[in-house]
Amino acid sequence: MALENDLLRILVCPACRGGLDRAEGGEGLTCPACAKVYPIREGIPVMLGEEAIPLLEWRNGKREATGSRLPAPDSV
Repeated sequence: MALENDLLRILVCPACRGGLDRAEGGEGLTCPACAKVYPIREGIPVMLGEEAIPLLEWRNGKREATGSRLPAPDSV
């Protein structure tokens, strides 16, 4: 399920309130100002600061925040 463009227009970064872009591959939402990616799990953006992944780590393949409280999509 793709994230609808209408939803993307109203979502903002919870840290800086800046606009978000789709991350490469569509698996997350990127905040250019904070250089963080908020993952999309099962079609739902996870807009929690503790779930954000630094952009550099995202580009290196990391998809789970350290100490993530949410289950990985494969484990559900």
